[in-house]
Amino acid sequence: VRLVESGGGLVQPGGSLRLSCAASGFTFSSYFMSWYRQAPGKARELVATISNVDGRTNYADSVKGRFTISRDNAKNTVYLQMNSLKPEDTAVYYCKRRLGSIESWGQGTQVTVSS
Repeated sequence: VRLVESGGGLVQPGGSLRLSCAASGFTFSSYFMSWYRQAPGKARELVATISNVDGRTNYADSVKGRFTISRDNAKNTVYLQMNSLKPEDTAVYYCKRRLGSIESWGQGTQVTVSS
């Protein structure tokens, strides 16, 4: 089982990034997928989720209207489109899979928003 995040980097405030999380070793379409982030010295927090059943999405209030989560079951990949980035979005971003009590994480990708 692998979850591999990519797409992070350094971006100026107001810029955009698209994160990808490529999954392998399990039936991706059966899993509820999420993006989390962890800033230095802070707890890991939920950013966005997407259902495997109906594609329903949910977002943290801090990213609503700026971030969009999506999934492509044919490519076994979940995405996080991040627009209008702010310095406070700086963090390591992780994807997570969940099915009942089964869950696992990727290794994370760093996003830094700075001028």
